[in-house]
Amino acid sequence: MFNRSEGGRDPGALTSRPMDRSGGAARDSREERDGMDPVSRVALLSLLVNLSLVGIKLLLSEISGSLALRADAVHSAVDVFGSTALILGIFISGRKSRSFPYGLYKVENLVAVIISLLLFFTAYEIGREAAIGTAASAAYGGWVLVAVAAIVPIPLIFGTYEMRVGEMYASPSLVADGRQFRADVLTELVVFAGLAGELVGLPLDRVAAAIIAVLILRAGWEILVSGMRVLLDASIDSATLRKIEAAIEAQPEVSTVEEVLGRNSGRYLFVEAKVAFRVTDLARAHQASQRIERDIREAVPNVDRVLIHGEPRPKTHLRYAVALADLEGKVSRHFGESPYFALVDLNLKERKVEGQTILANPYKDLEKGKGLKVAGFLLSHKPDVVVGGESLEGKGPGYALAEAGVETVRTESAYLQEVVAGMEG
Repeated sequence: MFNRSEGGRDPGALTSRPMDRSGGAARDSREERDGMDPVSRVALLSLLVNLSLVGIKLLLSEISGSLALRADAVHSAVDVFGSTALILGIFISGRKSRSFPYGLYKVENLVAVIISLLLFFTAYEIGREAAIGTAASAAYGGWVLVAVAAIVPIPLIFGTYEMRVGEMYASPSLVADGRQFRADVLTELVVFAGLAGELVGLPLDRVAAAIIAVLILRAGWEILVSGMRVLLDASIDSATLRKIEAAIEAQPEVSTVEEVLGRNSGRYLFVEAKVAFRVTDLARAHQASQRIERDIREAVPNVDRVLIHGEPRPKTHLRYAVALADLEGKVSRHFGESPYFALVDLNLKERKVEGQTILANPYKDLEKGKGLKVAGFLLSHKPDVVVGGESLEGKGPGYALAEAGVETVRTESAYLQEVVAGMEG
């Protein structure tokens, strides 16, 4: 009853060829003309800002004799070490070698963890000051307060800018360094409050310092947890996984998505998926895996590598799409002009129909190109076999369906009931 026209071989396990991250359009569009990428440039600027703050605070402490300012300068010197570690981490994180074929992206996360420890140290330092108190050992005028007040906005402005760049380029160490800068604003305020309180004889900085220590501890904990999740290969967030799975399922050659795994490494993502293909031809399955890789990269930024494994799986069900001329079940002799299609799900083991749905053809009234539009419409419903009274061999819709691994069948049966009887027989 059916004239079948599709064959091939089992695709086996397919792996799409990984693409170098430097070839991504997002990264190319952000390259700087001076040869330094934005992340490295901002990291270097971070070091320069920290060095400047250390110098200014040391100068003020020498002029005024303020021990509080000297302690704050020492605290800023710790940030200089953090900025140096940040630059080194970013510089070596993207290096690939035979020993490290996946790159050293996790160095960025390691640096972020180190910065979180610096935040803990900062919190301890402030808490200790709040507990035992500090005071300037020399008299000074109100101009020192004005100078300190002028310093306060610097870490706030630069830290906000650094975090914005870090989030834009998905650099965890840059975001962590930006948070460290913003935390420094609180330490500057503690110093300012302490100096102001000393001028009027009130120790106002102790309560504020205790609150600040708690806030810095919280920021450090968040950075530590985020960095450790990546270092321990925790999965990427569920929303991103859903985007990846949707990009895979959108391919008509895909039958089912068995598994999707993803992990972060620095600012980049590594994705792996097990997929059951409808196509049985190895070349077609490989082409489908390449399209899947492309779509994943378009849906999710900063993807370094995508591995698609084609899993051979025996079919237990077949979905037929039967072209109908009317709702009474008459088989249509014109594929593109068919007003309806019946989706029939067949259990192969029991040779029994388990479900049937009627779809209206949204493209039947198009003047041109309706056949290809209808083929695409049907592919979105994942049929295994398309049945109709018209042969699609050598025609555009037939090629489109065949490329997706869909079998096309011309039937002599006049009604859907006869086609279904042939399936179950």
